[in-house]
Amino acid sequence: MLNSELGIQDILDNPKSIFHLLNQEEKEELEQHISLAHYKKNEFVFKEGDKPTGFMMLVFGKVKIFKEGVGGREQIIRMAKPLGIIGYRALFAEENHIASAVTLEESMICTVSPDFVLNKALKNSSFSYYLIQKLSRELGFSNSRTVTLTQKHIRGRLAESLLLLKDKYGFEHDGTTLKVYLSREDIANLSNMTTSNAIRTLSTFANEQVIAIDGRKIKILNSHRLERVSKLG
Repeated sequence: MLNSELGIQDILDNPKSIFHLLNQEEKEELEQHISLAHYKKNEFVFKEGDKPTGFMMLVFGKVKIFKEGVGGREQIIRMAKPLGIIGYRALFAEENHIASAVTLEESMICTVSPDFVLNKALKNSSFSYYLIQKLSRELGFSNSRTVTLTQKHIRGRLAESLLLLKDKYGFEHDGTTLKVYLSREDIANLSNMTTSNAIRTLSTFANEQVIAIDGRKIKILNSHRLERVSKLG
């Protein structure tokens, strides 16, 4: 039985969870095929080259998915938020993971056995259609990011990354502070630039009063200006 902040009913019935698309009989069977694991900050969920262990969903916390490039430099491919699914491409492709997943804060991962997903869940047309939509959207996102990270200048890339974080995680209660606290290295790896360039560009944005910086906390003071910088590239 699940012992977490969300609880089993939230995972099964929350409209933001893919599992709410299962029928009642499938949900009852699913409970017998779930395992849960707590992860500390900066802990690997899976590594590039690992064989998938099951269908994974982030219950709470934040996770970055990244690929290691030349010289060991990371490129963050995408970020996951609570009730987001991760690592499923490799499972359905019957391949090993081509990227790694690491927690950005204390997190919990729900893993469902491959047998249940492949033999039961995929027979549910709503569940299957959601996965097709999810894979299609991620393909579109990856195509757009490829253009962004190869054609935009440093300012445009960093501006887009900050807007991406805003759209993914939102703001704290003050309505301006991003609800995710990344290291300068992670911001650089998300934006395909060196850490020193990320630091300089963040400082420039701060001097222009587009953002405000307090350690790892970043406040977006002028979203319209940030969107313009991102659009102009």
